[in-house]
Amino acid sequence: MNATFVHTNLIARDWRRLAAFYQKVFGCVPVMPERDLSGPWLDAATQLEDARIRGMHLRLPGHAANGPTLEVFQYSPAADRGPAAINTPGYAHIAFRVDDVAAARDEVLAAGGQAFGQLVSVEVSGAGSVTFVYVTDPEGNVIELQSWSKQT
Repeated sequence: MNATFVHTNLIARDWRRLAAFYQKVFGCVPVMPERDLSGPWLDAATQLEDARIRGMHLRLPGHAANGPTLEVFQYSPAADRGPAAINTPGYAHIAFRVDDVAAARDEVLAAGGQAFGQLVSVEVSGAGSVTFVYVTDPEGNVIELQSWSKQT
């Protein structure tokens, strides 16, 4: 198999609001067209009856025009889930490398995100030192903000 990473899908309660958050805070860039998908083919693929998906792809920062995207979609009908937990099996968080973790945390909070954990710094044997913190986006999805320094 010759594989290339393409995108990660994030299901939103309000896709426009969540897409705007990732654009404002992290500099993600919209990849047109917006999506408005429905039909028997979608019902067959999702195993949902009368499904409709609306949303868009956002180019992740630090990647060229053909780089991976964050696919922010909103389903109708939507299902509820419990609150985010860092140790729930499955995808746990998305991570962004930033210059200043504390400043990035403040920016996330100012844009409607929430604090999740404490800012920590730790030496990782053979890899250097990492400073990181977990926060959430406005819908409760966990984000890791990290900054690495080389080991001396």
